[in-house]
Amino acid sequence: MTTTTTRRRAGTKLRRRVASAFALGIALLSAGALYTVFIPQPQIALAQDDTQLVAQGQRVFDNHCITCHGANLQGATDRGPSLIGVGSAAVYFQVSTGRMPLARQEAEANAKQQLAELDPHTPEGEKNLEALMAFVQSNGAGPTLPAERGEALRGSDPARGGQLYRLNCASCHNFTGRGGALSSGKSAPNLDPATEEQIYAAMLTGPENMPRFSDRQLSPEEKKNIIAYIESVTNGRNDPGGDPLGGIGPVSEGLIGWLVGIGSLVAFTVWLGARA
Repeated sequence: MTTTTTRRRAGTKLRRRVASAFALGIALLSAGALYTVFIPQPQIALAQDDTQLVAQGQRVFDNHCITCHGANLQGATDRGPSLIGVGSAAVYFQVSTGRMPLARQEAEANAKQQLAELDPHTPEGEKNLEALMAFVQSNGAGPTLPAERGEALRGSDPARGGQLYRLNCASCHNFTGRGGALSSGKSAPNLDPATEEQIYAAMLTGPENMPRFSDRQLSPEEKKNIIAYIESVTNGRNDPGGDPLGGIGPVSEGLIGWLVGIGSLVAFTVWLGARA
């Protein structure tokens, strides 16, 4: 009896082990099958196109950027910073605004007309800029622009955008986005000519003195609301009080108040004295 019982117990343990191994195998196969089903397959097809785009971007980089940023994007002393990890959004902002390629070494890179080869308003320039963005993005990754473009980047709540703008942006760019002077010969630019993509890219990447606003600090929807507010106050589209007086806020308004208001009172007082 003892021997038979022992054999039965051994057989039961063996069957349990086989069943456990079989169940584990089924679970692993199921997990692999699910992963195969849900993994984004188009990435494999896109990789070949991306390789060609990156190669084109490297050619553009070698033609216009390598002197200051180095052959491996590591930067060059007293010429240009490293581009490793800056992301494609930074490339878009700097190149689309004409700040790069840099015209000359100054306190800041000023916006200027883009090179024809990198002008995003032309089909060829747009393709070259996209390629350059892909090349830099392939070296360390970094912030990228959302898929939306143009008016799709304007949020639905410009009032909330105005609150966020006044908290985070007005101290440098002025309440109406006209910009202002900063320290060390730098300045916050006028936002009138900026496109929605450039504003979004600037918030993501923090060019020069501007801080970066990650999606934890300002969510994508909050960034879009800020863009909606900026678009509502720039280019003279929101002047309910009449003449914008340059759009630079209380400075011009106070000056006009003194010259016109106080001047009128003084003139009226002198006139009354002359009548008396």
